Formats: sequence, structure tokens, C-alpha cells
Amino acid sequence: MTTTWINRQFGTFRGLVRLGLAYAELATGRLSAFQLRRPENVRRLVFVCHGNICRSAIAHRLALAEGLPVASLGLSTSTGASSPKQAVAAAARAQVDMSTHRATDFTDFEVQPGDLFLVMEVRQAHKLRRRLGARDDVYVCLLGMWGSPVMPHLHDPFTLSDAYFDTCFARVKTAVRRLGDALPHLRTVEAGQRKTG
Repeated sequence: MTTTWINRQFGTFRGLVRLGLAYAELATGRLSAFQLRRPENVRRLVFVCHGNICRSAIAHRLALAEGLPVASLGLSTSTGASSPKQAVAAAARAQVDMSTHRATDFTDFEVQPGDLFLVMEVRQAHKLRRRLGARDDVYVCLLGMWGSPVMPHLHDPFTLSDAYFDTCFARVKTAVRRLGDALPHLRTVEAGQRKTG
């Protein structure tokens, strides 16, 4: 494997290694806590990454376009921060307008019953679960589990190549679309809100 190919497909060699480790955890059942067991109870999708300016930001916009109830946040960010130009440009190449997106930090986010938190990395899943404490009315899953193929680690494209931004955003797009198909009742909820709103 060449460095150029690795960087295009996985962001960095570290991204490839982390994906491999996540696959190993998946194969040994160590990610079972992050499987969605009661999809019918989900009321809102909440996309989560580190800064809420790249991966969860594009997922948020894509879910809106799918007619899904959605929010997003960052585990370590500044509320109100905008997405970097490179991310906005990558989104535009995917026909998504991310120019008005503004980040929300976890500390400024209001958790609601039925929230399905969709994280990009295994370590983020563990961190978020700790922050949520004993709440059993919300769910934490890995967005990449709805990918094709399944990818339990979606490496952060921030500051990486345009080519990897495009790869990462394409994977997020596929996962969001398949997630929406797996939760058709959410579109019904959103449609009802539009009619009464």
C-alpha cells in the first residue's frame, strides 16, 4: 500500500491503524454496548465528533436534507465556531451547503429522551457514554456501522488532504442515508412537525 493511497482512503497511517483496531473490537464483541437495540424508541439523531466542524457537521446537514430530526455537537469545541474553509469546500463538492453551520459544545447541549448519539470513533463512544452517566433513555452508536462497508472508525479529516475530505464525507453520506432508511419512523415524526409547525 502506498502512502498516497493510505492518505486518500484513511487520512493517515494512524487512521488506518485505528480502523483496524476498531474492526478487531467489533469482531470480538467489545462494541456490543454501542449497538442500537431499540430503534423504535429513537426520536432524534445527534451526530457527534471532536469539534463539530467537519464530520458531525456534514452529517447534520445531510440528515436535514433527508427530512430527519437532527442535532449535532462536539465533545471538545467552542460553541459558535464555524467549519474551516476546507470542510465547507468539501461539502460544496458533495452538493451540501455547510457555510452557516456553527458548532455546539457538549456542555451547551440539551439532551432529550430518545436521542441517538452517533459518534465517529470508538474512543468518542466511550467518552460520551461516561458523560451521559446512567441515563438509559438515550443511545450511543457508531455512525460508521451504517456504512457500506461497515466502518467503526471514521477518521477526522481536519487539516488533512482534500482527497481524504472527499472520501470521509462520502462515507458519512452513505451512512446517514442508510441510517435514515433503517429508522423510517423518524421521517414520519418530522413530517408531522412540519404540518403542525
